[in-house]
Amino acid sequence: MVSAGETGREVKTEAKAEAKEEEPHFAHHRQVDGEAVIDHRTTTTPTNTASKQFHPSIWFLELELDVANVMPHSSMPSSSSPADTSLLPPRVNLRTQKRLASAVIGCGKRKVWLDPNEVSEISNANSRQTIRKLVSDGLIIRKPVTMHSRSRARELNLARRDGRHRGFGKRKGTADARMPQQVLWMRRQRVLRRLLVKYRASGKIDKHLYHELYHSSKGNAFKHKRALVEHIHRAKAEMARERAITEEMDVRRQKNKAARERKAERQAAKRNELAGVEEEA
Repeated sequence: MVSAGETGREVKTEAKAEAKEEEPHFAHHRQVDGEAVIDHRTTTTPTNTASKQFHPSIWFLELELDVANVMPHSSMPSSSSPADTSLLPPRVNLRTQKRLASAVIGCGKRKVWLDPNEVSEISNANSRQTIRKLVSDGLIIRKPVTMHSRSRARELNLARRDGRHRGFGKRKGTADARMPQQVLWMRRQRVLRRLLVKYRASGKIDKHLYHELYHSSKGNAFKHKRALVEHIHRAKAEMARERAITEEMDVRRQKNKAARERKAERQAAKRNELAGVEEEA
């Protein structure tokens, strides 16, 4: 009586035998101790590598069709057959034509559009005159300028003027690295010196006051332009007051001098009278 275990072993043995019969025959010749030995590892079917080439893209397409259970069309080439390059259009080098067109139109080479339907005619153009003819015919066109809107940038700048987007998280570098003190100093000096030159040219200040304020500006006496303007007003008012005082002193001095002269004349006249009386006596 045959047990269930022996029946299972016989079924497995028959399945293995059928699988071996269905597998293709693999063999490979190798030499061991100078004698030819057949190694059943690789296929012995000869392949013509010159006529059949492996194309990964076509093989992958066949694999996708196999997974989807779709039969490939008869017109689709096989992965093992060489690709037919005679059906592809010949590639024409239009680098010279594009360079000439960019020079004629006055733009960059990336802005030049060549009509792909008129490649043969464009390839024959080898001079600037023929390129101009193609441009006038519309075979060569300058591409339009691509729009690059600055609306978002303007909105961001307006927000930054109000102090937005300038917190600690947006800062890179120290305060002096972001805005050097030397740059601020140069800007302030140039503003103050331009103001002094303008006032001197218009006659608001004289050359002496200009020279004095120039050195005061260099000595960090004025923090901004308003301080310099206020100082100029005060200086001019002080100069006007001193001028008025000087004029008043001159007038008073002249008046005193005239009074002294009159007094001297009276004293001289009196002495003369006394001298005349003594002579008569």
